[in-house]
Amino acid sequence: MTVEQFRSQIAEISASIAGRPLDAQLDSWLNAEHGAGSATYAALKASCEAGVAEGWLCNREGGGIRYGRIFKPSDDLHGFSVDVVDMKDLAGPHHVHPNGEIDLIMPIEGEATFDGRSAGWLVCPPGSGHRPTVRQGRALVLYLLPQGAIEFTR
Repeated sequence: MTVEQFRSQIAEISASIAGRPLDAQLDSWLNAEHGAGSATYAALKASCEAGVAEGWLCNREGGGIRYGRIFKPSDDLHGFSVDVVDMKDLAGPHHVHPNGEIDLIMPIEGEATFDGRSAGWLVCPPGSGHRPTVRQGRALVLYLLPQGAIEFTR
């Protein structure tokens, strides 16, 4: 797996969601079409695991979280930035999603959940906020942020 191959995978999924509202309908559609058990999910999870193992994903660490923004928003990614975090049984810093956030939850150890959700997609609407929390194990979480917008709170 290369960074360029990973970018192509993200471009394919972002093309399918470009311009769609970040809402419950998108959440349902992503889980039905590209959720846990699908070829898309398996390929993205394998790519993320390879990227972490090879050191080009999650190459920073803070507060027990390994993280990194791998791609800034761009036209080929339909305006989404791409971050991946590696978390185990902890809560990250509170933040708000001005334009929403799309998360791909990939449990790695145990029965890991992210914000109470198991393997699959979680769509957070514009203006939402949370303290991202992984419980019951370890998970990789891929974040797609429209225009890369995220606001950390104190």
